[in-house]
Amino acid sequence: MRKVLYIFGLLTDADVEWMARTGTRRWVEAGEVIIQEGRPVDAVILLLDGELSVSVKGIGEISRLGVGEIVGELSYVDSAPPSATVSAATRSLALFIDKQKLTQKLDSDVAFGFRFYRALAVFLADRLRGSDRRLAYGVTKSLQGEAIMEDELDLAILDNLSMAGERFNGLLKMLSAGG
Repeated sequence: MRKVLYIFGLLTDADVEWMARTGTRRWVEAGEVIIQEGRPVDAVILLLDGELSVSVKGIGEISRLGVGEIVGELSYVDSAPPSATVSAATRSLALFIDKQKLTQKLDSDVAFGFRFYRALAVFLADRLRGSDRRLAYGVTKSLQGEAIMEDELDLAILDNLSMAGERFNGLLKMLSAGG
């Protein structure tokens, strides 16, 4: 859940409302593939409920992702095909934000673009640091849970955590009201 706080702590209420209006909420059944390694991705996906499994050909499962995680973001940033397959580990609810609509929003709303890319950079930095810690210390269990190291978040992000949680809960309410 803390991953979504990085994103929503740097976005505005209007940004989150746009995501709710624009994205497509969809249940994904256990075992269903939402991103296939090597195949283009047409959406950035926010996990609202459930758990996702990330696997790589020849290696197998490399990670489990929980509520608040985003997938498809790397392929959005660099347009390269995904380097891993993402499937639902359990029945999961996800918000699919179409890449073309997101690009149009980023092109037409410079302030949103600044906030979105800043939030994405913080999110990706955290993911990379987590990977570094697992590799450096030989940890095989995911560190993505609720355990947060003291120096892991900077103060600017900590100031926004409460608002970020409220924004995520607001997104969930908006989406549940819509269907």
